[in-house]
Amino acid sequence: MEQYYLIGSPVAHSLSPLIHNTAFESLGHPARYGLIETGTEQLEETVAKLKEEQAFGWNVTMPVKTAMCDLCDELSLTSKIGKSVNTVRNVNGRLFGYTTDGIGLFNALEKRGLTINGRKIVLLGTGGAASAILIEAALRSAGQISVFYNRPESAVRAGETQEKLKPFSETAISLFSYNEEGRLKKELSDADLLINATNVGMEGSSSAGMCLIPDESYLPSSLFVCDIIYHPYETVLLKMARSRGCRTEGGLAMLVGQAAESFRIWTGLTMPEDLIYNTLSGEL
Repeated sequence: MEQYYLIGSPVAHSLSPLIHNTAFESLGHPARYGLIETGTEQLEETVAKLKEEQAFGWNVTMPVKTAMCDLCDELSLTSKIGKSVNTVRNVNGRLFGYTTDGIGLFNALEKRGLTINGRKIVLLGTGGAASAILIEAALRSAGQISVFYNRPESAVRAGETQEKLKPFSETAISLFSYNEEGRLKKELSDADLLINATNVGMEGSSSAGMCLIPDESYLPSSLFVCDIIYHPYETVLLKMARSRGCRTEGGLAMLVGQAAESFRIWTGLTMPEDLIYNTLSGEL
């Protein structure tokens, strides 16, 4: 029986066991997925135990995504640039680290008919998920990416990622403050894809029911609008976009997409994504 885990803190609320165990059971694959509560101070000990147990792999969540990089023997290009790992494959004690968030999101969007090559993307946010999305979009040769940040230190972090990408991508990346009057509306006027990669609008957060887009006039009907938040299932942003006639995609796209990519890395199998979507829809 192959064993997989999610490590980090907190992990009790995670949907990952439901996702992966449903997939394993559906495919008749002999594996189980569990949870291990792990902070930064316990990470080395936890990884040593996982190697001793001969766990086949694990997902990594906050706050140990960055620290996990130093414990891997090899990193994917995305993980090297972003200094973050969310998927580890253990091959006879040799650890391979990957970041699947951006890959999962864009794989999902491409299945819905939106190719990234040459497209203009407006990206809201500079955190971990936003960074993974930015890196993957650039590596997939997006034509232009306009990144919006809210704090000077966020701009510094995004700028560092921008510099690291230069040897690998010719994508034009621009950084803008939300406070730059008129800029957000201007950048959206000719964009192909808008991605909210912040937690603004997430249920249970201080920004629940809020939206970073001031009003519908910011959203051309030709725009594809994606929100990585999956709780609520349809955010204020997505409702606004739908009322404008935009194509939309909610947070389940990245949640399932990143899990499917981890699943492929570990097993070489294709996750039954339609089944997972239906299973999760019943939970949310």
